[in-house]
Amino acid sequence: MRSAGETSRKTGLILGIESSCDETAASVVRGGTEALSNVVASQMNLHANYGGVVPELASREHLRNIVPVVREAMSRAGVGFEDLDAIAVTEGPGLAGALLVGITYAKALTLGFEKPLIGVNHLEGHIHAVLMEARQRAEQPMELPLLALVVSGGHTHLYLGEQRDLAEQRGEGAWRYRNVGRTVDDAAGEAYDKVAKLLGLGYPGGPWIDALAKRGNPQAVPFRFAQIKPRVSRDGVEPKNKKAPPRTEGPSFDFSFSGIKTAVLRYIETHGMREAVAARRARLAEHPEWTPGSEEAAALCDQQTLDLIASFQYAVVGNLLRQSFAAAETFGARGIVVSGGVAANSELRQRFRAEADRRGLAVAFPSLALSTDNAAMIAAAAWQKLVMGDFADDGLGPAPQLRLGGV
Repeated sequence: MRSAGETSRKTGLILGIESSCDETAASVVRGGTEALSNVVASQMNLHANYGGVVPELASREHLRNIVPVVREAMSRAGVGFEDLDAIAVTEGPGLAGALLVGITYAKALTLGFEKPLIGVNHLEGHIHAVLMEARQRAEQPMELPLLALVVSGGHTHLYLGEQRDLAEQRGEGAWRYRNVGRTVDDAAGEAYDKVAKLLGLGYPGGPWIDALAKRGNPQAVPFRFAQIKPRVSRDGVEPKNKKAPPRTEGPSFDFSFSGIKTAVLRYIETHGMREAVAARRARLAEHPEWTPGSEEAAALCDQQTLDLIASFQYAVVGNLLRQSFAAAETFGARGIVVSGGVAANSELRQRFRAEADRRGLAVAFPSLALSTDNAAMIAAAAWQKLVMGDFADDGLGPAPQLRLGGV
């Protein structure tokens, strides 16, 4: 990245492009606040056939979708490329091939229309989805320091958002992030997908488990989360791990969800549930029109299965809640922002709100439309970079392991 100095902001319009995983998205946002359009082409049905995202197929679909999605976003916004102040694109983290499609097309647009290019961290985008909607509602901004939980199929991170020192600030809205917690193995959304697959349910697993958990007893199966020990080797150096990068200063509040996935598998095996799982999977394959909340889908699950689902969700949400509020207390956060696909979970929202009310903390979630990957969040996060004149150079490329909050 390089600073291009103070830029001329004529319209405040930024075109955002998002292609980090399995959704091709484009959005036009004015002033980091007003989304004039938000178009998403989902590949969910394609990847459902494989029980998860296939990177090669995702890249191919992005190539097919990127041009019509951007055109539709510009059309719905009623603006032309000449009206834009900048074009923003997700540079990472994500799938390398998927990111490359979005970045390459964004570069082509900036070259053709002589617009500045802004690279955006996907994780920061999720945080700004919540902040953008709060500004749209004309709410008072949440006070810093602010704790952000980004929880999805690929990420489970806790960030402390703080105001940069005055000497560091080059414009309005300048934040710095500290990564104070993250998963050491599976992300929470990934655990949802894998457990749903173990139980013969559909993909993605989050909506299925959320809908069916309401019918079960969350106390039926006593899942437990062990305390995570610091990942330090004998010589005092943390081992290299893509999902657990070197920690920043201070205490950490890490997560681990691979153990509960294994516990669910063992429960299925020890309670003779394999035949019922196979029958459920076959039945759902015959009826792809059945939705997670439908009576037909619920009828496929006996009470034991519903209790297992409810207990799994209760344990996962409880772990996210405990770690988040413990971190908020430790770092003196004034409020909590929850974002990412798992932020759409109804039980998570209810329990986080109840605990925040009990503690007298502010808590905010994105709308359901902006919980999953979208481009409005990318354009919103790019606003402060436009204000600061912080643009990408010609060397911008995919950064699949891009971090937020430094090392």
